[in-house]
Amino acid sequence: MTPPHVRRTVVFHGRVQGVGFRVSTCLAAEPFQVTGWVRNESDGTVRCVAEGVKSELDAFIDSILHSRKDDIVGHDSSEVDATGEYEDFRITT
Repeated sequence: MTPPHVRRTVVFHGRVQGVGFRVSTCLAAEPFQVTGWVRNESDGTVRCVAEGVKSELDAFIDSILHSRKDDIVGHDSSEVDATGEYEDFRITT
């Protein structure tokens, strides 16, 4: 039986705009079976919405938190059922 897909929304706080954070998030997504998007928000945060099985999402988010640990001062996360509406992972506006 295939594990259920979920949607996780993560908002990253810190020095996350103007430092290549969105590009590095897209690169971090490549080895994982996740789809979704990342974008800058007007309040200076970066929002990431990703769908996949929990283990893939956990590994993906952990890789971002580890690789950008000098830029991230905190993050908020929430999870709901996946919609399956994304085909890939990309930067959006």
